[in-house]
Amino acid sequence: MTIRVLVADDQSMVRAGFRMLLAGEEDIDVVAEASNGLEAVDKAAHFHPTVVLMDIRMPVLDGLQATRRILAADPAARILILTTFDLDEYVYEALRAGASGFVLKDDPPDQLIAAVRTVAAGDALLSPAITKRVIGAFTRIAHVAAPDEVRDLSERELEVFRLIARGLSNAEIGQELFIGETTVKTHVTHILQKLDLRDRVQAVVLAYQTGLFEPDRQWSSSRDEGGAHES
Repeated sequence: MTIRVLVADDQSMVRAGFRMLLAGEEDIDVVAEASNGLEAVDKAAHFHPTVVLMDIRMPVLDGLQATRRILAADPAARILILTTFDLDEYVYEALRAGASGFVLKDDPPDQLIAAVRTVAAGDALLSPAITKRVIGAFTRIAHVAAPDEVRDLSERELEVFRLIARGLSNAEIGQELFIGETTVKTHVTHILQKLDLRDRVQAVVLAYQTGLFEPDRQWSSSRDEGGAHES
């Protein structure tokens, strides 16, 4: 299926650049552009894009608010945030808003194209560099209580969850735990289902909002004997 893309950025040159970049891809079609957040919300409702490339700093309505409105209207929408490393304060706010990932405006073209395809496929995109910054941001804020559903995770699922929180890909998790990538995908699916999360980006947010993997957290020891088994 063709990936329908909405490019939302207040700089016309940036929008034109992304349109030219994506125009050469047979499976990607830029269906609309928006110059501010409000226009992005309206055009997302009208064109139903697969992926929204969303700048954070825009007039009328910023990218964070636009992301929240788009996802409120269509929870299946995929938002890929356009950012730069000097906007750290917005990164975790965008994650909380439901963004599926981040790309840097100066990333190589092949990485930008791959990011669109990754998010369109229903996966989340959070590079190790971004993950480290997210971790740093969350370690400076007060933790919230972890949901009770965490106790329903098996020992193996907790191991996989810990590695997701470190920003590892499925392939890297498989190498770390000596299991196949297909098995990792199954564990990730179960984790997201049990915790009612839309993607692994939300899993990273949950892990660091709650301080789940701090050394003093011993979730497995608090389970009933034999209450959880590796799947």
